[in-house]
Amino acid sequence: MKKKKKTDGKIKIEDYIKAVKKANREEELSRSAGWKRITNIHQSKKTYNRKRDKKNYTEE
Repeated sequence: MKKKKKTDGKIKIEDYIKAVKKANREEELSRSAGWKRITNIHQSKKTYNRKRDKKNYTEE
């Protein structure tokens, strides 16, 4: 059996930051009207994206 780490009951800085971020995100979602996607990842503009690059091809 593995031994469990004993917690001393103190709140660490990492735990505090994590809790604040989660609370801010929950508040932001509750303020927004309607549905909002929460699992999407912000894509870099530098990454290759054929769909975005060809979007305005007919106008040129």
